[in-house]
Amino acid sequence: MNRHTREAAARWFVAGRSAVVVEVTQALGSAPREAGTRMLVSAAQVVGTVGGGHLELKAIERARDMLRTGELAPHTEHYPLGPALGQCCGGAVTLGYQALDAHALARWPPAAPLLHLQLYGAGHVGRAIATLLATLDVRVDWIDEREDEFPAATTLGSAWPEHIRRVCVDAVEAEVQSAPPGAHYLVLTHRHDLDLRITEAILQRGDFAYLGLIGSKTKRQRFIHRFEQRGLDPAAIARMTCPIGVEGIASKAPELVAVGVVAQLLQWR
Repeated sequence: MNRHTREAAARWFVAGRSAVVVEVTQALGSAPREAGTRMLVSAAQVVGTVGGGHLELKAIERARDMLRTGELAPHTEHYPLGPALGQCCGGAVTLGYQALDAHALARWPPAAPLLHLQLYGAGHVGRAIATLLATLDVRVDWIDEREDEFPAATTLGSAWPEHIRRVCVDAVEAEVQSAPPGAHYLVLTHRHDLDLRITEAILQRGDFAYLGLIGSKTKRQRFIHRFEQRGLDPAAIARMTCPIGVEGIASKAPELVAVGVVAQLLQWR
């Protein structure tokens, strides 16, 4: 993601590593990445991507040629993807090349996270979802009352990144009030009564972008009946997603449930 590429650029700059920032300055028609996308190229390493394929290969070669010759003046190059590179996208891309320096960092604005999610529940599905989200540019408050349920590493064995913030509290439903307006919520704890309290707190706020509740259609109807009895806003209740996940993924394996749920989160974004 662009945020991770910029963070790497800042570290390289502080360390004094020579590199070139390659930026998509214009994308016309069918292009592999949008304007503003950046890639960081050193003599031995590449961080980020401007779309892959022949375009990216040419960009890496050009950046490394700049590093080798010391000709580091900022400039742009235009690539018609079909005629020049033999790619069938049909569009055209203009790439900017600039040495990694203070000016390059100053004009590279930090990207906002894709979304802010409160993830309730550190069971098998919660762990699988958090592992997928560890690879994305999102902000996650991962909340559970059971501290020993939070694993020390992702299901792949890698360390948790800083944007996955694990929160252990007794009154987990109170954490709903700490979320920013327009936040996303996933509720998948180990108890239905706890799911009910958390979901009710989210519905009472009413300003959620997405509210997903794990469970069956039967659970959905039972919860809706409770919420109606308690006088919650029918419009807010209607926006609750339960069951969760995109259609077509029938498996209940945690890893496959996680794929469907994360895809749905990105659709709602």
